[in-house]
Amino acid sequence: MRKPQRAGAEGLPSRVTIYEVGPRDGLQNEDAIVDVTVKAEFIRRLADAGLTTIETTSFVHPKWVPQLADAAELLATLDLPDGVRAPVLVPNERGLDRALEAGVREIAIFASATETFATKNLNSTLDEQFTMFGPTIERALDEGLAVRGYVSMCYGDPWEGDVQVDQVVKVGARLVELGCHELSLGDTIGVATPGQVINLIEAFTAAGVSVDKLAVHFHDTYGQALANTLTALREGVTTVDSSAGGLGGCPYAESATGNLATEDLLWQLDGLGIETGVDLEKLVTTSVWMAEQLGKPSPSRVVQALAG
Repeated sequence: MRKPQRAGAEGLPSRVTIYEVGPRDGLQNEDAIVDVTVKAEFIRRLADAGLTTIETTSFVHPKWVPQLADAAELLATLDLPDGVRAPVLVPNERGLDRALEAGVREIAIFASATETFATKNLNSTLDEQFTMFGPTIERALDEGLAVRGYVSMCYGDPWEGDVQVDQVVKVGARLVELGCHELSLGDTIGVATPGQVINLIEAFTAAGVSVDKLAVHFHDTYGQALANTLTALREGVTTVDSSAGGLGGCPYAESATGNLATEDLLWQLDGLGIETGVDLEKLVTTSVWMAEQLGKPSPSRVVQALAG
């Protein structure tokens, strides 16, 4: 299988952590329910390809995301190698109860940077969302769990339009204050451009949130995900969210298309000489297999090129 020619560039990290979201963020938008055995095999293959952080599922109420109703069953079937992190998304304290029952040791919570998305996705206001998940974070920390914070709609909102940088920083900084060890800054509808990425990261560091606490989560709606990722790396970010095969979207934002494909990200990182520990050939094979299970081709350009 062809590999990119390596040519490094100054001002970039030597290693990047890929935070794989395919099993959760990728599959949650699929209409047809994927069998739990297929999900488990998908996760096993991702780990075998060298991914060491795989967000496996969410303990959201099945009414809202039926695709993930099998969260407890899925986790009970997994036997991942030592060193592979398997965080889950937890929306509230009831979700945390279920996660603890399943033996989860790492969770993520989901916040909105805009009022409208908070209302539509969290059934809450911008301020009241903290009342909802604040106790969840506190309990999780008391139980010794690591807690990641997602901030959605960081660059644009389909209802409100442009999102002000200080509004995003206010939400993210509050999550850090509550105890989140990492913030994933989400371009939920894929409208960001590199200048915005620079402005947001610099605003967070100016507010006292160090860049080593920041991760980036780009969607490729306007074809900007890789450019935005490279910009974030130059700003010092070393954790990047992506989804194998480019699976995913957002069930609460119809204009959101797929996540940045892990293979597309890996092709860029490999070409720059940035280490990830991930085997591109195994990953492509995994995404081709998953596309067959879903009955539709992978949107990843790298998967199309290498498997074609």
